[in-house]
Amino acid sequence: MLTHLIRLSFVAAASLIVAACTSTPQKTDEVNDSTTPLHLLKPDYKVPYGELSADSVKAALDRIYNYIDNECPSAILDKDGKELTELPGDYFPEGATLQRGAFRIGSYEWGITYQALLAAKAVTGEDKYEAYVGACMGLLRTAYPLFKQRDMAKAEIEDAQMEQVIHPRALDDCGTMCTAMMKYATVAPDVRNNAPRHPSGTIVSIDTLINNYFQFVEHGQYRLEDGLFARHRPQHNTVWLDDMYMGIPTIAYAGIYFSDPKYFDEAATMYKNFVKRMWVPEKRIYRHGYVEGLAQQPTYHWARANGWALLTTVELLDMLPESHPDREFILNQLREHIAGLCALQSSEGFWHQLLDRNDSYLETSATAIYCYAIAHAIRKGWIEGITYGGVAQLAWHAISTKITDEGKVAGTCVGTGMAFDPAFYYYRPVSAAAAHGYGPVIWAAAEMINLLGEWYPRTNDSGLHYYEQEQKNPSPLFYLTEDGQGEAVK
Repeated sequence: MLTHLIRLSFVAAASLIVAACTSTPQKTDEVNDSTTPLHLLKPDYKVPYGELSADSVKAALDRIYNYIDNECPSAILDKDGKELTELPGDYFPEGATLQRGAFRIGSYEWGITYQALLAAKAVTGEDKYEAYVGACMGLLRTAYPLFKQRDMAKAEIEDAQMEQVIHPRALDDCGTMCTAMMKYATVAPDVRNNAPRHPSGTIVSIDTLINNYFQFVEHGQYRLEDGLFARHRPQHNTVWLDDMYMGIPTIAYAGIYFSDPKYFDEAATMYKNFVKRMWVPEKRIYRHGYVEGLAQQPTYHWARANGWALLTTVELLDMLPESHPDREFILNQLREHIAGLCALQSSEGFWHQLLDRNDSYLETSATAIYCYAIAHAIRKGWIEGITYGGVAQLAWHAISTKITDEGKVAGTCVGTGMAFDPAFYYYRPVSAAAAHGYGPVIWAAAEMINLLGEWYPRTNDSGLHYYEQEQKNPSPLFYLTEDGQGEAVK
């Protein structure tokens, strides 16, 4: 009797289950783990992610180029603002100035832009980038002896740009411009001999400007006892991380330009002295400022200053002979710095204005410098592309969102001094008029085009990966095979 009741209970329960299944149709369009490969759902990224083509990078590069080309001054003006088409040979008119554009063609920011444009010419083969450099430097070479006449006559040089060119008073005035001119004269050697002729008959070689700049870098800039560049602002004997880049690549490239290896040694020694004072090993990034003699140093990790340090490192490795005894130290410093920076990259691909403070704003120029330096280091084999390729590409994706249709670069911190409190850095303005963003973004674009010509980025299981061999399997999720065809994951 009990066995019969149990059997009846099982039958009743089964009937209820069948009734439930037939009365409620199964949902086939519901997104769940059974119906959908959830790992392939498209995330809501704030910046582009994944595939990137060299053509899209080149298009962004050209938008910037077209903008700055339209803003390039090309004439010397009289006191009434009219172009001086016939320059006098024995005197220079009072009140004459360079034509003004959106940017100062003799500034350190534009010294960086010139170097970036030369890199763009090297990777694309297009002459327009180098021609821009030649036109701007040609104007400076033409203007130099004319304004110099007024200087020699003890008359006021009424153009601030030319005053800066003729009488540099800080590394900012001359370092990157000197490096840019040496690099330009190296790739276009005719400019050393084919100089524009001054109406009085004097030939103005580009070396005239280079030597004037270099004399200040070597002998005019204040230094500490061990030869390290320093300033008397905002405190006596203050070391600025910015000056690492404003001077060291100039000295190092002089070793190439003047065929004198003593400059390699000087640059490497200077580099080590900067590292000794400015490097914060527990964070693997640099402080912005250092005041000689202080027991407690102000330690704020400003992003663009760390960019100058990183750019110095890759430039120095490019310039030093492979056999130089300090090369291994510099290479190790590069790897440590990149590792420290990559740990601080934001989810949007940018880096913060103060690197280790996530509530400070995201900044474009520093992100562009890091993008360039990391991509360049991958191409040179100094760091591993599998590890760092995605970092560089994410940075480029971030940068690309700040390039306007007009070709302006937005989100760049304006010129910045030094302070010993966080509010100063947090509240520095940003502006598309800040020249600091243009050279780094052009340089980053050129190097990303280079990188995309040697490595093959591809998404696999939704994540971006860099491959040394092109992966041809169309599946969104695949195993690697030796022939690059891949095997789809079923």
